[in-house]
Amino acid sequence: MLPTNIILIRHGETAWNAERRLQGHIDIALNDEGLRQAAATAEALASERIDLIVSSDLQRAAATADAVARTRGMLAQRDPLLRERCFGGFEGLLYSEIEQRFPVEFAAWQAREIDAPMPSGARVAETFRQFYQRAVAAIVHWGDRHPGRTLALVAHGGVLECAYRAALGLSLETPRDFPVLNASINRFTVHAGKLSLVSWGEVGHLQPKVLDELS
Repeated sequence: MLPTNIILIRHGETAWNAERRLQGHIDIALNDEGLRQAAATAEALASERIDLIVSSDLQRAAATADAVARTRGMLAQRDPLLRERCFGGFEGLLYSEIEQRFPVEFAAWQAREIDAPMPSGARVAETFRQFYQRAVAAIVHWGDRHPGRTLALVAHGGVLECAYRAALGLSLETPRDFPVLNASINRFTVHAGKLSLVSWGEVGHLQPKVLDELS
């Protein structure tokens, strides 16, 4: 079986990203900067082979995927299994507010206790282990279904973190000491059910174009 190339993209910026408000499964739109980032990502990938585009069904990921799809005359598919982690009662709050309202649960989260429960809100929260298993299985599922092809998967920061950890065999308990950037391009392969990392954190396409000083 041939390996599948995975271009894993984080959605563009939202207003809640900018103010450090936890989104989780709350469906927040891209802000103006996020729309610019999505368009820049689409332009950066325009010359590359992509056979299929799939995104989380949350609109910040879907809009980013649709920007990539439009430049190619394609339609993006949706997969709710590519959603961000559900944070339950933490969702919609600033990080500072979470620490104030839920000090015990916040401390466990920051200490990377991967099976620690979070308070329920509008939805029941996932532990980090549950989320990791869901996210990695979704990526591998798409890869195994399309051997030898190139897929663009548009998801969320947590999903990217899970893919990176799976590919490098990192313990879930270790701190996240690697960048997970909005509208970044990250490249993997899937072969025989295993993720491998090719490149990480491409963001050069997001820099504003520099005009020649004489133009």
